[in-house]
This record gives sequence, structure tokens and C-alpha cells, in this order.
Amino acid sequence: MDWIEISIKTSQEGADIATQVFYEVGVTGLVIEDPGELSKVTSDAAPWDYIDESALGGIDGQVLIKAYIRNDASLGEKLSLIEEKIKWLKGQDFGIDLGSLAIEMVNVKEEDWSSSWKKYYKPIRVSDRIVIKPSWESYTQREGEQVLSLDPGMAFGTGSHETTMLCLQAIDKNIRPGSKIIDLGCGTGVLSIASLLLGAKSVTAIDHDSKAVEVAKENASLNRVEDRMSIIHGDLLDKVEGRYDIVVANIIADVIINLTGYITDYMEPDGLFISSGIILDRLLETISAIENAGLEIIQRKEIGEWAMVVARYNG
Repeated sequence: MDWIEISIKTSQEGADIATQVFYEVGVTGLVIEDPGELSKVTSDAAPWDYIDESALGGIDGQVLIKAYIRNDASLGEKLSLIEEKIKWLKGQDFGIDLGSLAIEMVNVKEEDWSSSWKKYYKPIRVSDRIVIKPSWESYTQREGEQVLSLDPGMAFGTGSHETTMLCLQAIDKNIRPGSKIIDLGCGTGVLSIASLLLGAKSVTAIDHDSKAVEVAKENASLNRVEDRMSIIHGDLLDKVEGRYDIVVANIIADVIINLTGYITDYMEPDGLFISSGIILDRLLETISAIENAGLEIIQRKEIGEWAMVVARYNG
């Protein structure tokens, strides 16, 4: 199947806002080409082990937010939504330079994408104990590390986005041996697999995208955790029963707010709700919904324009 590469040109200041455009239409696997950040990687003590220097040029100082959308029946609707949101952004005054917000589209053959995108993806430490490495790269494991091998497949993310890193750090900090976990919107399965590597007893991973489910199954097998990871093609909790020690939802604010209406029905007493994918403008609203559900906020953390909240159910 062919894919459409959609690029939004923006500034460093506007990158998080432009990224949210894709997240709000359900596109979560992104490539961000930022010459400033990539140049910093080559000079600072950054978490990347190495990077292809050819990725540093060719975009004239602008930040490109690239998403890949399957060329199927849903393409037209998604493109219209993206264009509407960009038009709305151009009419707002956020007090920062958003850049041109120009949209470009290119048709990409799946076989071309499969080989070309890998230059952006190298081993990266995402929490105190978790290192994520692409399945085709080598990495020497250090004492105390858990190394998660990942093959993102087509456009499901590599674990390096701020929202995923926030979730991984919260899981690393709060998980207990033997925990029973549910991962809503699992994508590649990175949060589920990390939980199992850190000592969870079992994980139920759910995604509404059948391709994501396929990729998550492959990654579970790659990390030899498939016997403890149940992967479901479904919509949030509609195919789930029972209660869990940790519920993880790395989605968007609107979905998280909706989940608070019934999430405690799936949580053990003293269970945790880890939610991320929350843009800062929606953080207070999201916190209010979580607290109104009877959950106690025990941690919140922000990276860039994104926030993560950990809440306990004192039921």
C-alpha cells in the first residue's frame, strides 16, 4: 500500500503546536526534522549514541513535522481535518512565531519508506532503566539497564516523542514487581514491553488500528514477552474486563477526559492511572476531570508543550 507523506513547515517555537495537529486527527507516528536539535545532538551529551549526519541538512533552518498516512478511504477526511486545523492556527495569536505552516504532500511507496526513514532512529535512553534500540542496531547493555528492541513498522512511533518518554519515566518510577497493567492506544507496544521488562506480571495492550496491533505483536515476540502480553484490536476498554494495578493512556486530552468517567471501574484499590499526550493548554482541564473521578494526583511532569499526570485510586 502507498502512503502519503504530509509535512508541515514551522519554527522551533511552533513545533509542539504543529505536532498536536497530527495527534488530534489520530496520526501518532511522526518524524520531526529540526536542524537546531540535530546539530545539538552532535555537540552535546545527548542520549543518542550516534546519528547519520546527512539528516542535518536540506530543510533551510525550518522545522519539518512529517506524518505518514495510508492512502486509503480515510485519507480525504484526514487531509481535510489537517487543513482546517492549520487554517485555524494561522488565525490565532499565540505570541510566538509558528513559521509558515505550509503543507506539502508526497506519495511514498511502502518499500521506499521502509529503508529511508531508519537513518533517524538510533538507540536512546528514555528513563533511568530503559534503553530503546531499533531492532537492526547493536547496543552494549550496561549494568542496571533493560534494553527494549523495537521495530516501529510504518508510522507508529519510536518511543522518543515527549509524551511516550514521560509515560516510560512514570512507569519506571511507579511499577512494582507482579503488577497487572493495561495499555490503551498501545501503538508499537513500547509501553507494554517496557512494563514487562521492568517486572510487570502481565499487560493487556489495546489499539484501534489493526496495523498497530500487528506491529505490537511482532515487537512482543522480538523482546520475548509475548507469553505475558495480550494484544487486542479494539476501542479503548470496550473488550476488557477485570481490574488493573496500572492503567496507561498515552493518547490525547479529550480521550483521557472521557476515560475519567469510568476508568475507576477497571482499577484496583491504590491502582495508578498514568495519562500522557496532554498538551499544556488542556492540562488544568484534564487534571480537574481526573480529580472529579475520585483520583488523587500524585505526580505531574512536563516536557516542552506536553504533560503527563499520575493519579492514584484510593478506592
